[in-house]
Amino acid sequence: MAPNLRLNAVAFISPQNHPILIRTFSKPDETAIKYHYIAHTSLDVIEERVSTKSSDCYLGLLYSMEDVAIYGYITPLKVKIVIALALSDSVVRDMEINMIFKALHMAYYSAISNPFLTLEESSGHDSSRSLLAGSPKWKNLRSRIDEIARIVGNSSGASTGG
Repeated sequence: MAPNLRLNAVAFISPQNHPILIRTFSKPDETAIKYHYIAHTSLDVIEERVSTKSSDCYLGLLYSMEDVAIYGYITPLKVKIVIALALSDSVVRDMEINMIFKALHMAYYSAISNPFLTLEESSGHDSSRSLLAGSPKWKNLRSRIDEIARIVGNSSGASTGG
């Protein structure tokens, strides 16, 4: 991995564009709402890339904003994964970012493959099952995401949202 690569946030978004999990790894003075905003604004760029791109899961750099670069990935089941990396002067290769996404994808896949995990019913008019990763039942997914962030180069604490 690049020496100055730092993961600020990871967002998992459902095929219906509902946030599954938004996990931030930023400094305490930064607000988590910024990364909620980044996750939602990434959806338009992802939809555009998916409609024009081949079947490749890795969508590349979506956009950069202030001090972060936002990258996108879409799984075969249309779950969107968005990461926000701190901008640095070093070159970030697509291969490195793609490896991060594959690790996050496998962590998510492993979490939803748990036969003992019961998905909670969504409230409201949508009758589909919602994946509420903020619940304590998803502790394994959150710990795997934390481990991936630590390996990427982030050693600070984490907070959850969404």
